[in-house]
Amino acid sequence: MELDFGYIYGQTPLEEEEKDGLLIPTIANRGELDEFEQQNIEDAIQWIFMRTFKTEAIFTEAFVRTVHKRMYGNVWAWAGDFRKTDKNIGIDKWQIPVALRTLLDDAVYWTAHQTFPPDEIAVRFKHRLVSIHCFPNGNGRQSRLMADIIIEKVFKQAVFSWGAADLVKKGDARTAYLQALKAADTGEIEPLLVFARS
Repeated sequence: MELDFGYIYGQTPLEEEEKDGLLIPTIANRGELDEFEQQNIEDAIQWIFMRTFKTEAIFTEAFVRTVHKRMYGNVWAWAGDFRKTDKNIGIDKWQIPVALRTLLDDAVYWTAHQTFPPDEIAVRFKHRLVSIHCFPNGNGRQSRLMADIIIEKVFKQAVFSWGAADLVKKGDARTAYLQALKAADTGEIEPLLVFARS
């Protein structure tokens, strides 16, 4: 059966070999996929926020991969593995490990030297992470959760509200989010900072 997940603007389509990584054969459409992914994500959030993590553990490739695997490992066989295909967004697949290492090193420096306020460190990290686009899918949700982990675990502040909406579905909040990301792409981080707390 050919799966058509009905992508909306701003979502990254999966390649056929990535679709083959679906672990739940009964999923037939986008709505069902979203339900299973959301349950997996809620389990991951519970696992993450019931634990303490040292800053140096958070800013590692292993942690970034673990968060993605925790979020999607019950749904996708490739959860936690870097993508092996190029996408309509993100850097070349071969550049992912080096770009992520650079981001993690930058985040350690920003945190140690208080280069930016806490919200800005977390949001800048989120923006760079989603721009790299490490994984075949789930990069937006995973990068937002990473920002929440950083702000809560590293800086002991409240997690972000991200427009208090489901950003996977079409709507005004998703439109505002994508516009804030585009502004951040040009170096204007303020709209994304404001959106993160809206």
